[in-house]
Amino acid sequence: MKRMFFAALLLCPLYKDVFAQTQLLSRSDMIKLDFRLLAERKRAVQAHDPACQKAFAQLREDADGFLGWGPVSVMQKDGMPPSGSKHDYMSIAPYFWPDPSKPGGVPYIGRDGDVNPEVKNYKDKENITKLCDGVYTLGLAYYFTGEEKYARHAAELLRVWFLDTATRMNPNLNFGQAVKGVTDGRAPGLIETRNFAFLLDGVDLIKTSKAWTAGDQKGLKDWFRSFLFWLQTSPIGLDEMHAKNNHGVWYDAQSLSIALYLDSTQLANQIALRAAGRLDAEMNDDGLFPLELKRTTSLHYSVFVLNAFYVIAQMSEQTPTNLWTWTSPSGKSLQKAFDAILPFLDGDKPWTGPQIHPFEFKNAVPLLLRSAQRYGCTTCPEMIKKITGDQEGRLLSNLL
Repeated sequence: MKRMFFAALLLCPLYKDVFAQTQLLSRSDMIKLDFRLLAERKRAVQAHDPACQKAFAQLREDADGFLGWGPVSVMQKDGMPPSGSKHDYMSIAPYFWPDPSKPGGVPYIGRDGDVNPEVKNYKDKENITKLCDGVYTLGLAYYFTGEEKYARHAAELLRVWFLDTATRMNPNLNFGQAVKGVTDGRAPGLIETRNFAFLLDGVDLIKTSKAWTAGDQKGLKDWFRSFLFWLQTSPIGLDEMHAKNNHGVWYDAQSLSIALYLDSTQLANQIALRAAGRLDAEMNDDGLFPLELKRTTSLHYSVFVLNAFYVIAQMSEQTPTNLWTWTSPSGKSLQKAFDAILPFLDGDKPWTGPQIHPFEFKNAVPLLLRSAQRYGCTTCPEMIKKITGDQEGRLLSNLL
């Protein structure tokens, strides 16, 4: 399929049947937390508000599932990083494949949008993604229930991955997204730690638990302090910081989340300002992002980059630079970007850019939820219902 029109499928009679078969309750609906709204939702849950009960039950079910998972560590991978230490994170670039014209297929060549199944041979990426999901989900379950079992398991997951000397990950991504025959690691690998922004929400949620000690908190802050230093000084980190597309935005998202976790308020505002500059520089006058429009899955990446900006905007409320309301001298703003993508999500306009794989509509849920809350998007709640079908009431977003 060379391109796919979202609007056509949105209006298709089989629309709900399509989504009934989709795993919408995976944490593609992770949303950077607004702790004021979260407190309101907790009061609603405690008051047995019917609007929250299905989502609360689903959260408990998801968290109970994580109680039986892990802990995992970087030591579990089969391959050995070039450093000779399994403590170093390692993955291969997803869009690079063996060159059939070369002996052994190396050097690998790019095929944008097509994922090489070899990535599954390197478990660090899979494990770190699920780790962030798990800590986030368990943290929320602890927050809403007060049950120590959730905080206790989240703490164990964190200790094994980040703190225990026998299993801890070294605070770098020197060997992320390697390309065989080309490089042992590269800047785009940093996209694989973008969910640290959500993991740190989970850490914030369990910090009142007796399962998470002052020593644990200090150790984790030391780890992230070292990782932030690597982000800001290493050639790979600096290369990603200067990326002009969604990679640079996600770099800012995870850097900002770490700066706030470390109480580095001055640095946090510097990052928020840098992200505002990216929004101004990377958006065109129509409110879209040309570098994402060039991708073979252009609707996916257009939503993906906006999700990154929304994560930053949520955190920017803790700085003098509030990205929700910021407008550049040239008229660029986050609301303009959302207004530009909305007609392609609600069916008013067909998406005519390249989209070689079907767009996963659930990835737009965080945008729609926060846009309803921040920009008064009156059609967004109904769009979420259309996308999620009979699962809508169980979505985590109902608690956020």
